[in-house]
Amino acid sequence: MRASLNGNVIAEAPDEDLIKIEGNWYFPPSSIVEGALAESPTPYTCPWKGVCQYFDVSVGGEVAKDHAWSYPNPYDGAAERVGKEFANYVAFDPRVTVGA
Repeated sequence: MRASLNGNVIAEAPDEDLIKIEGNWYFPPSSIVEGALAESPTPYTCPWKGVCQYFDVSVGGEVAKDHAWSYPNPYDGAAERVGKEFANYVAFDPRVTVGA
């Protein structure tokens, strides 16, 4: 599966390596194109996943603010709720195309 913005691939991984949480596909950190993400200061904490790290997506000379996020240190019990460890996996804003 691929994640792309304006035709530029941001992440690519086999379907079996992804995790679906609350309707969003989370890509393993190793699948992210180097240099595509830059940490954003935007704050957010999910009540059950924990403190979120947002990222700006940089592709094709453009920056898309807060178009990606991950949970570097999920709360205790979050992985059990999902069924798999998802620390540092990256999900994308709906404006990012995710599909085969």
